[in-house]
Amino acid sequence: MSQPRAESAPADVAFPGSPVLPQTFDEDKTIRLRCHRGIACWNASCRNIDISLTPYDILRLKRRPGPTVPEFPERYTVPYGMEKDGIAGVKRRPVAEGTACQCMVLEDCAVYGNRPTACGYCPVALHSLRRQGESTGRDSYALVKAPHCLGHDEPREITIGDYRREQGLPEYDELARG
Repeated sequence: MSQPRAESAPADVAFPGSPVLPQTFDEDKTIRLRCHRGIACWNASCRNIDISLTPYDILRLKRRPGPTVPEFPERYTVPYGMEKDGIAGVKRRPVAEGTACQCMVLEDCAVYGNRPTACGYCPVALHSLRRQGESTGRDSYALVKAPHCLGHDEPREITIGDYRREQGLPEYDELARG
């Protein structure tokens, strides 16, 4: 029998309707999660992307066979303003006239071994905040309980830290900082 699912954040939070639960945890928090081929929602998040890329993500994505370095940004990324009058960012460009990731090949990811950090974290969110005067940030995590995600109903418990290690994320985070 499956557990009750969180629908979305309460209406009084900053982003009503968001699937990000309004709680943060450290990496010792045990969650219920298993994402795998064969689950009905496999790669559902890849069909409607909004993925910000780190410089390290771009370097990893360029390792795959395909466009040359000059063609890569134009074909696979799109610039955006991270905040009004703020610094610019780069996002993953979806398929033409759509919202799906260009790397979807049938039901698989063509760049899985070099996928962006945000893809590896899904459905966990990383919050890294650095207070004024501090040289390092403090990491915390939140769960993203999107309505389509069935991985939260799977019978496996894992700590956020173990999930991060399973996905190879400590290396991503270390190389993406700075």
